[in-house]
Amino acid sequence: MSRFAALCALLLALAPACAAEARIIVQQSPLAGFQYYDGKVLWDGMRVGDALALVREPQNPHDANAVRVEWKGQPLGYVPRRDNRDVARQIDRGVPVQARIIQLKEARNPWQRVEFEVYVDLATARP
Repeated sequence: MSRFAALCALLLALAPACAAEARIIVQQSPLAGFQYYDGKVLWDGMRVGDALALVREPQNPHDANAVRVEWKGQPLGYVPRRDNRDVARQIDRGVPVQARIIQLKEARNPWQRVEFEVYVDLATARP
């Protein structure tokens, strides 16, 4: 069992006893593929703390574990391939993983522009 899967199992077991605002951060990642989407157009509206949607793409021709990252319904990029297998597996299992922006940086390298965290909100986790 991966560390991510073990954390998710623990979260689901503890959820009823946890406070409404509690969350467990399970991963932090740079955003992959930012340069291929409308990130430059959306940049001025994005803020640290903004919610991001994680959307599974099991039929993605480049990666069966692909997880698209969206901001307000607009695609921004992907969970990096090296970090996406456990996130994809938990989404497929129905674990309510969520994401939010934790850093925005004016950088030339698109991999350094947006950093996000994946977490499970204990108030929404259900066994």
